[in-house]
Amino acid sequence: MTADTLARQTCKDLARMAKQRGVPGWHGMRKDQLIQALMKAARKKATARRNGQAAAQAANRRRIDAPGEIVRNGDGGPQVKQSARRVAEQLRQLQAASIRLRDLATGSDEPETRVAVKKDRLTVMVRDPYWLHAHWELARPTVERARAALGQEWHTAKPVLRLYEVSELSATMPESETMVRHIEIHGGVNNWYIDVPDPPKSYRMEIGYRAASGRFYSLARSNTVQTPRPGSSDAIDRNWSDLAENVDRIFAMSAGYSSESPNVELQELLEERLRRPISAPLVGRFSAGVEGLLGRDHAFYFDLDAELLIFGATEPGARVTVHGEPVKLRPDGTFTMRFSLPNCRQVIPATASSADGLEQRTVVLAVERNTKTMEPLIREANEA
Repeated sequence: MTADTLARQTCKDLARMAKQRGVPGWHGMRKDQLIQALMKAARKKATARRNGQAAAQAANRRRIDAPGEIVRNGDGGPQVKQSARRVAEQLRQLQAASIRLRDLATGSDEPETRVAVKKDRLTVMVRDPYWLHAHWELARPTVERARAALGQEWHTAKPVLRLYEVSELSATMPESETMVRHIEIHGGVNNWYIDVPDPPKSYRMEIGYRAASGRFYSLARSNTVQTPRPGSSDAIDRNWSDLAENVDRIFAMSAGYSSESPNVELQELLEERLRRPISAPLVGRFSAGVEGLLGRDHAFYFDLDAELLIFGATEPGARVTVHGEPVKLRPDGTFTMRFSLPNCRQVIPATASSADGLEQRTVVLAVERNTKTMEPLIREANEA
């Protein structure tokens, strides 16, 4: 409302406007007096509105919000403020997730069902010429000792597997080893697959914590294993996940029957898992190590096997485990894993956790294989 706008109105219209706005004495005013009275009333109303908004804003600034309360701003619209309690809860969840990822103690996520660890150990087995499988059991006091020893560096320390390449043993030269690389792992699991190049080679591993300064605190050392020559994996890698059927092959590939340094820890681990001793009669059959696995007891044989290919996708940066094994994601968040398919029914859970640790999703895959071996048909020599 301006003076020019009001001047274009008729005296009758101005009188009506003045009456509506409560201008006193409007009925006896001339046109110019009505214009001045309406302008004065408009300025007074605008000043009152500005004063009311300023007072409301000052009251909102002084107000301490209760958790989840909705505060009204000066215009009357809702303005939701995140409470300090909610922020503290999110920080607590992030801190708890960070602690879980760093905790290597066996069964640390389920204290009520945790199995007591008899002794700390790291055991390495050979999967094929290019893959090793590490399994560890660490007690709670062992992790606490690492935390105390690292002091302030504990806050930057990450759990890792340290891979060593071991030189060939000889009568004149003692064993030597060279550190190859560090493999970052996380808590909540007790095994990890490690890719290794250029077989055949010998390897050993250590598990521990590595601080940002490069300082390494070792928790356990593994046995020494030797990968086989390329091309032999098809004859060796049968039903890898079905440990009960292939324990003797795995034990032989991992230098378990070596006469120079028998792998006692690996034997103990396998016997604990199978709840039976490893069969002694097979020692002679596998005593030659990996090369002994390539021989056959008879001239003719026929083997048939199957594998399960699992693929999926999630957000880049998420953490994924399939059947308890960590999965390495591609840059776009996709992944692929190959599992052996034993002759039974198996349930494979897959879990994905968001990068911030606040959301987790689980998918359970159930598959079953039923393979039947028919009786062999033996023909007489004259029939052939």
